[in-house]
Amino acid sequence: MTIAADLPAATRRSSDLSKHSAEVFAEAEDHPVTVTRRDGEALVLMSQREAEGRARLLNFAAQLITVTLDDRGSLAERMSKAFPWMLALSPADRESCAQDLVDAARASFATDQPHLAIAELTSWKETATAVAAGLSSGSAGLEWFDDDETVERP
Repeated sequence: MTIAADLPAATRRSSDLSKHSAEVFAEAEDHPVTVTRRDGEALVLMSQREAEGRARLLNFAAQLITVTLDDRGSLAERMSKAFPWMLALSPADRESCAQDLVDAARASFATDQPHLAIAELTSWKETATAVAAGLSSGSAGLEWFDDDETVERP
């Protein structure tokens, strides 16, 4: 499976880019747009956010591949080498984190949605950072929310 295979959700001619640039640019902010050309290979126009998300997902995938090629230790132990911040988590949380990250990566690649894996990675890293700073479920004033509980914006 390749990320580039399913990239563009829309196709425009290069003349559309010159005649209706504002419209094409607005469309590219929502999703990648293939710009076809008579004199060359088609180009893909996308937002920087989209490109960075894909680059971060590929970097994460490279780290996961490295982890899976190592056969020494459990998945959580191998992932802790690639992601040292995981060492701040309890052994049980490291196991959960490792599986959650693999599942999120699979979902991201299957749906071509980089934010799924990146959000899971960020969430676990922030949790590890909080634990390393001394916050835990027993900390005063700290309340853990269940996944299904909606929290209103302050």
